[in-house]
This record gives sequence, structure tokens and C-alpha cells, in this order.
Amino acid sequence: MTMHDVWTISETLNGKLKQISFELLARGRKLADDLGVALCSIVIGDGISDEEAQTLAHYGADVVYLANDSGLASFECTRYANVLLSLIETHKPEVILAGATSSGRTLMPYVGIKAHAGLTADCTELAIDEKTKNLLQTRPAIGGNIMATIITPNHRPQMATVRPRSTKILEPDYGRKAVIQYVKYPDKVSVSTISVTGIRPFEGQQSSIDEAEIIVSGGKGLKKKDNVGLIEELAAVLGGEVGATRDAVDRGWISYPHQVGLSGKTVSPKLYLAVGISGAIQHLAGIKTSECIVAINNDEQANILGLADFAIIGDLFDVVPELTRQLEKRNNA
Repeated sequence: MTMHDVWTISETLNGKLKQISFELLARGRKLADDLGVALCSIVIGDGISDEEAQTLAHYGADVVYLANDSGLASFECTRYANVLLSLIETHKPEVILAGATSSGRTLMPYVGIKAHAGLTADCTELAIDEKTKNLLQTRPAIGGNIMATIITPNHRPQMATVRPRSTKILEPDYGRKAVIQYVKYPDKVSVSTISVTGIRPFEGQQSSIDEAEIIVSGGKGLKKKDNVGLIEELAAVLGGEVGATRDAVDRGWISYPHQVGLSGKTVSPKLYLAVGISGAIQHLAGIKTSECIVAINNDEQANILGLADFAIIGDLFDVVPELTRQLEKRNNA
């Protein structure tokens, strides 16, 4: 059985590659190696230099398909899909991975329907079945209470979206070079029923925790909404963002954009402080790629301690205020 290449869909903003592009390469590199095929990255946009495209080679890409055009400067599903569908028809990839981002979640279902291919969304794990060589696509199901592994054995390409911040990028190899294939657009690329007239930032939007380097999260150990101020003060003195478990959000203590875990945001900060969090499997799956996890908990048997790099065993209502005071003292010294 002849295997075809593994593809990743890179994302760009103002001619620069986004972090998700490199995360997907880490996933794709392992799959491509297991199948014995090339890893290719698709870049669609405008103003993307060859030098920027070659950055993908440093993180694992063998080939870059580069579609550069002013008509592709802003994400518009139909135009982007037409480029991708033309490439699929020509090269027939085995696997396509995209980010479970707003654009990825818009583009890939459209492409899946047009290409008559299966798509598994929001995957947290991907692997190749040793016997069948099918893509094993694992994702949370039934409200995040179980993990389901899905296969699409009868159609190609096999397509999956991957949660941002669920994968550590590979160490760069600056000596690697990729072959850049410049994509010639089919005439139908410019055909669309949508016209992008402009882009403006969403006013009043809070900082996104999935990009934060420091996160202080609280769980039901906070006991009530009034105590959320404890983690807000600690996050402020650390220059970080506030996160929360599903329990805390469901209780109305904090809004959904702060939710961390399989049913919220997958995060990968340099420092993650888990305050009063027992460690449900769905929450642990959302923080496992954090560089350093510090747990503050009065339960020595809490699940979170199995993943934490450091633990402070004690009453959070004593530990957190004192930690905040000591950090403020250090900052003011």
C-alpha cells in the first residue's frame, strides 16, 4: 500500500507564522516518520517571505506549499478552501492536520465535505495504527467525561484539528531546509460570496489565557465567588492571567473565557499555579504541557500533585495571601 504525505495547515497574521503552525509540525513530524513519508506544510496568505516560509523547515517541514496573493490576505473560507482543495486533488495527501482555532474550525469542515473526507475535531492525541496505518484520532467526548479514539479507514485524506497549546514544539534545527513549492491558483480561487471590507480588534476583549506565560487558576477549593479575588491579586503581582476549573465556572464564580481544561482552553504557560484544584482528568489534560506547575492544596492525595513539579501543602487561605505579600515586597524592594 502506497502512503502519501502528511500535511499541516499553517496559520499566519500580517505575513508572520502563528505559534499553532509549529505545534502542528511537532504532531505531523511523528506521524510522517511513522508512515515513512514527507511532512508538508500549507501556507496560505499574503506577504509571506521565503525566509518566513523556511522557518517551517527548522521545526520539521520537508516541503512548503506557499500560496501568496493579495486576495488571500484575510482569512475567507471559500477562497482558502479552493486553494486547499486544488492541492488535495493534485497531491492526494494521506493526513491533514489543522489547528482547532476559529479559522481551522471554519475551514476544515467545509473542506471535509467538498473532499468527501472524514474530520475529527479538537483532537488531543494522534497516532498511527501499526497494523492498518490508519490515523488514530483521540478527542474528549460526552462533555469531556471520556476520551474517544476515532478512525476514518475508508476515505482519504484523514483530517483532524488539534487544540492549540496541546503540543510542545520541536527543538529547531536551523540547518534544515525545505523545498518551497509556489502554488498557482486555479481560476475559481477568487470566486466567493463574501467580501472582507476590513478588520478591527474586538474592543473590550480580555487577554487570552491560552497565550499567557503565567496563569493562576482556582478551583472549588476557593469555596465561594468572593474568594476569587485571592487568585486575581496573586496573578496581578506575578504579571499573569487568571484561570479556573470547570467547577469554578459552573458555579458562576468566574466567566467561561477563563476556563482551563478539555472543555475550556488548553494552555502551556511557563508557570501554572493551581490553587484549590483537586485535579480532574479533564483539567490535567488541559495543562500538561505547562513548563512548571505549582499546586497549592491542603490534600496530600489530590490528583494534581501527581502532575505538579512543586507542591505547597497547606490552607490556600493562608498560603495565597502570604505568597502575594512576599511577592509584592520583592517587587517593591
